[in-house]
Amino acid sequence: MHLNDDERIDYIIENELRVIQSPTVFSFSLDAILLAHFAWVPIKRGKIIDLCTGNGIIPLLFSRQSQVPIEGVEIQERLFQMGTRSVDLNNLNDQITLHHEDIRHLPTNLKRESYDAVSCNPPYFKSERRDQRNLNEHLTIARHEVMCTLEDVIRSCSSLVKQGGKVSLVHRPERLLDIMVLMRKYRIEPKRMQLVYPKRGKEANTLLIEGIKDGKPDLKVLPPFVVYQDDSTYTSEMRAVYDQL
Repeated sequence: MHLNDDERIDYIIENELRVIQSPTVFSFSLDAILLAHFAWVPIKRGKIIDLCTGNGIIPLLFSRQSQVPIEGVEIQERLFQMGTRSVDLNNLNDQITLHHEDIRHLPTNLKRESYDAVSCNPPYFKSERRDQRNLNEHLTIARHEVMCTLEDVIRSCSSLVKQGGKVSLVHRPERLLDIMVLMRKYRIEPKRMQLVYPKRGKEANTLLIEGIKDGKPDLKVLPPFVVYQDDSTYTSEMRAVYDQL
């Protein structure tokens, strides 16, 4: 397996899954683990697609839960190449297909309204001033709404998911109202959400939310999820997430 000079292979999930990472380009965060655990995915029948897939970590994690075809879309060529090599490294080419595409202009081979589950860990920050962005171009695109906006993300999710299918996102709590308004604008009814807290007594810093295409209003708010104990070790909840992936 070819690695570029700044790349490494990380072993996760008890060394059963390998992913190519680069500190200067992209390394997945805890958000990806939380989304992969939170999102509903079909087990034996259907199709899954992950948008803004980065180095393919979420499709790789989904493959441990599901036997159905999984696709991913990534605009950055370097990340796309890292992802395709990670898929090959884990011998998952028969299940996972990654596309080097722009989610704002999806190609015709991604059939509209045909996916049972759509997920996305999108750029979080609306940063219009260049001095607010990361100096690293790869990180800027991954974290800031440079190549796509929140509306682009939700519109694309809606165009791909079938009626009755589910869309799952991880984002920041301060964007909750924006997300819900846009979900309803594009026919995705918010059905389930959970706030994630770094420690007890701290403000929530992560939002997990799932909607159903043309679903009926019925939002369920799950109990708060806490990642770290006071001594900065994982809580039993967080350890259970890794055990279940």
